[in-house]
Amino acid sequence: MNQRIDPPVASTTSPSRWRSRMAMLSVPLLVVAAGLWLWLSGLGQVTTDNAYVRVDKLAISSDVTSRVRRVFVVENQPVKRGQVVIELVDTPFRIALAQAEARLADARRQVRGLRNDTGGSAADVAAKREALDFALTEMERQQTLLDRGFATRARLQQAQYAVANARAELNRALSDDAAARTAANGVQDVEQHPLVMTAAAVRDKAAFELARTKLISPANGIATQTSRVLPGQVMVQGVAAFSVMVTDSAYVEANFKETELQDMKVGQRAEVQLDAFPDHVLRGHVDSIGVGTGSEFSVLPAQNATGNWVKVVQRVPVRIKLDGKPPVPLIAGLSAEVKVITK
Repeated sequence: MNQRIDPPVASTTSPSRWRSRMAMLSVPLLVVAAGLWLWLSGLGQVTTDNAYVRVDKLAISSDVTSRVRRVFVVENQPVKRGQVVIELVDTPFRIALAQAEARLADARRQVRGLRNDTGGSAADVAAKREALDFALTEMERQQTLLDRGFATRARLQQAQYAVANARAELNRALSDDAAARTAANGVQDVEQHPLVMTAAAVRDKAAFELARTKLISPANGIATQTSRVLPGQVMVQGVAAFSVMVTDSAYVEANFKETELQDMKVGQRAEVQLDAFPDHVLRGHVDSIGVGTGSEFSVLPAQNATGNWVKVVQRVPVRIKLDGKPPVPLIAGLSAEVKVITK
């Protein structure tokens, strides 16, 4: 009887099987390694894409109300500090200044007159006092003559009446002198008198308003929204006409989660990448950390004392100051991504 011999079975540990198993194991290992690398690389830094470029903006407004005569700037025009940007109609203010100067001159004339009146009233008091002394002397003489029998009682009574009249005239002169001195206020310098000081203040105010008919730029920057101001329109006091974006004042405001501020400090290094210029990484540092969350300064802050309260992670504004002059233009409002190195 012939014996059957089976063919040899192929080994299950062939090189192709090993390669497939290694490939299947390497995929999760790579995922774990990549996740571990990302986790380790993220240590010591916090990142947010809730960040925007901010530029200091100065509103140009008038201290007086008048019509616009000329506008010296156009949209996006560079301006320098002290440059005249708007000229208002100044005719009413020139007239007011002239009237104020006339009132000041009249006040000075009045004070000089009051000082002269003071001198005249003093002389009148001296004369009235001499008249009283003479009347008293005459009354005493008539009393002596009456005692000796050389005068009548009628003469004595006339002398007594003259004394009373002289005393009344002296009192009236003293009252007029006191009134004159009160009006003169006892000031030797005319410019220190209240009448003159009041008129001078009105004159200074008129001069101030006349000077404010020319609006100047308070800083170096770029004029914007100038189309809102046209010659001939009325410019109301305190109402902004247009704005000046201050040169070299740009910074980045990054809104970090409150849970990311534990290790953040002022002065730490930061990297900024603008969405408009993704190929440029700007260097900077933490300039300041906000004292309140964004919701705290909102027009309608959240009221959490309700039964439907839901906890929401708050964001705190962090100001990032850029180091050096950026190679790209920093346009206000541009979106950015900020990374702060905390370790």
